[in-house]
Amino acid sequence: MPIVHRLAAAAVLAALAACAATPAQKAPPAAPKVDDAGINALYSRLDADSTRYENGLALAREGKSDQAEAEVTAALDDLRAAATRCADLDGCDQQRFVAAFDRLLRLSTGSEANKESEESTAGATPEAAQEAGETSPVVAAVPELGRSVTLLKGRELGEIIALNGPVKAALEEWLTQYRPNLVAAYVNYEYMRYLMWPEYEKAGLPEALLFGMLAKESGGKVHAVSRSGASGPLQFMYATGLRFGLGTVDGFDQRFDPKLSARANAAYINEQLAIFNNQLELVIGAYNGGEGAMQRLAGRGGGQNFWDPKIYYAVSQETREYVPMVLAAAWLFMHPERYNLEFPKVAAQPGTITLARPASIAELTICLGNDADSEGGWFRTLRNLNPQLDPQQQEPAGAKISVPVQLEAVYARDCADGKWPTLAAELHSAVVPSPPPGSLVHAQEVKPRGYVVRKGDTLSSIAKKVGCGGVREIAAANNLRAPAYALKPGKTLRIPECAKR
Repeated sequence: MPIVHRLAAAAVLAALAACAATPAQKAPPAAPKVDDAGINALYSRLDADSTRYENGLALAREGKSDQAEAEVTAALDDLRAAATRCADLDGCDQQRFVAAFDRLLRLSTGSEANKESEESTAGATPEAAQEAGETSPVVAAVPELGRSVTLLKGRELGEIIALNGPVKAALEEWLTQYRPNLVAAYVNYEYMRYLMWPEYEKAGLPEALLFGMLAKESGGKVHAVSRSGASGPLQFMYATGLRFGLGTVDGFDQRFDPKLSARANAAYINEQLAIFNNQLELVIGAYNGGEGAMQRLAGRGGGQNFWDPKIYYAVSQETREYVPMVLAAAWLFMHPERYNLEFPKVAAQPGTITLARPASIAELTICLGNDADSEGGWFRTLRNLNPQLDPQQQEPAGAKISVPVQLEAVYARDCADGKWPTLAAELHSAVVPSPPPGSLVHAQEVKPRGYVVRKGDTLSSIAKKVGCGGVREIAAANNLRAPAYALKPGKTLRIPECAKR
């Protein structure tokens, strides 16, 4: 099969290079007419050619080399022609063809990947090997491929991210004191990737940017809430979230939904890229410090650079740190091997379990234990994949819970019945005793105070604001039912006071 692999890899690389080399066209003054029928026909050819290519690889595995070469060659020739035609059609998504070529290339590097990599790199220059930023051995030998799949509005993301002083300092931070945070963010993202990345991909934005923002904003913790009230994996303020379709539905704040928040973030980024003439640093700065403030500094059209001292020193210290941290995380996502960084391999295929008995996320976490994929247990992953559920609230038998696919078998084996779900239920039902009447602690308590609910408030954000009492305590004091915890703006909540010390 080496001959077929060499043919496939060489053909894909040639096709991908042709596609990636297509220069970005400037938008004409008037919106061009889009040939939807022609574009859809090209997409159909892409799908058919991809299937034909995979069939060719299957023939090669069966030892039918001549048939395999014919199928692979025909599929790639037509796919290359379709990609070339796509470049000439307004509205045709060239990134879709780039992604397809990248996928087929990876398929072509099967069991003999290392051998083929050695053969492919024989004529590569040291500079080419150094610039490689992907994990595929063949991709690692061809830097054009690695860069072409991380395009931002026709420009290579690697060229946009200037490795200047602030970004290099941010790289050091991620690789030293924040290294555990970066790795944890990567693991969290991998489990949510099937929900978030398609939204970015549809918007034509690079995955590295999504990861960079996620790592800096929340570390991949879906239920993160900042002191200012920004919420969710990508930390939307309530009003901004509403602008991009994140409301409250049946008591659930959609800012906590990873898929919807990624969609909203992508829409925001594209909106601001249009305003700032695709100046990525200005857009990231606007996301952190407010688009109005950034427009006042840089002006609409993005004629100025974020690193210009007139802008860089005019933004807040937080924004000066935020922009390079996002860019550095994105850069490390693309090129971990350049910095002696190895992200863990995560088996993150999505799955679903149907509860055989009532259970909460907390109980499932205890029952499922942990393995090499999740040494710290599954609580964070289960919460991220089921953001609408209160982790302490039992869900009824028959309820469906989203999990990594490998947990389907673990649940059936250990948690449908037996000692572990019994133990989890026992721990979950434990009651912390109240202090007896007349005790010192009881005497120090004061009457509950009130909090007036504001638009966009959640119980979690209220608990953080008042500093006393958790979500469950405030809910119990106000007879609010989980998991919705429905709040009405203007209503006064009773807030349990902390005992004076």
